[in-house]
Amino acid sequence: MYTIGQVSQMFGLPISTLRYYDKQGLFPRMVRESGIRKFSETEIEALRVIECLKKSGLEIKDIKRFMNWCVEGVATYTQRKELLEQQKQSVEAEIAHLNRALDMLKYKCWYYEHAIQDGNEDRIRALIPDRLPDGIREAYENAHKE
Repeated sequence: MYTIGQVSQMFGLPISTLRYYDKQGLFPRMVRESGIRKFSETEIEALRVIECLKKSGLEIKDIKRFMNWCVEGVATYTQRKELLEQQKQSVEAEIAHLNRALDMLKYKCWYYEHAIQDGNEDRIRALIPDRLPDGIREAYENAHKE
């Protein structure tokens, strides 16, 4: 069993956030001893899921709904899986978007590294897009996708 302070340190979360999650009903089976919250491995794993869902962009009300489904048991497996699949697709789309941004940054860093070496952009402009080096061409093409 862990105290709220220990869990706060483990996850790098403010104690107030853990209290808020508890007030929202996200830890329905949490044990209290003399009014003090005691986090078991069940709450620790729930918190891992909560933080994952939060980082994936899910709102607290939807995380609460997911956690309630977990309490309801087997009958809600389908709803839980569907919600997770939707979030997975959302995260994958965001990753693709960020990868395009990263590729633009890679391309531009390469571009300006060579412009600095050459003292101008003439040679580099002549390489775009078909004569760029392979890794840079892929980054350029990904960054310029619609």
